[in-house]
Amino acid sequence: MQTLAHFADGGPGPWILLFPLIWALVIGAGITLLRRTVWRGRPGPGRPRTVDGNSPIAVLGHRFASGEIDEDEYWRRLSVLDEQFGRTGRGDAA
Repeated sequence: MQTLAHFADGGPGPWILLFPLIWALVIGAGITLLRRTVWRGRPGPGRPRTVDGNSPIAVLGHRFASGEIDEDEYWRRLSVLDEQFGRTGRGDAA
């Protein structure tokens, strides 16, 4: 029985059909990785994590640094914000 990739003169066999499938998987994995990291603004392997300048935690840090609130108020408000917007509230591992 002759298949699409098998030639009577000893050509490559049906295994040659796996190469396009392998390349499709490699390209698909690369696009998925880019969509989940770089294209959505998330830090990838070479990008450091940064805090958004408009996030509530950053605003609180700016207020503390400028002297608008004292240290006790800062830590009290940070504990509340950390539960909602910080790593512990979202379940981030890093």
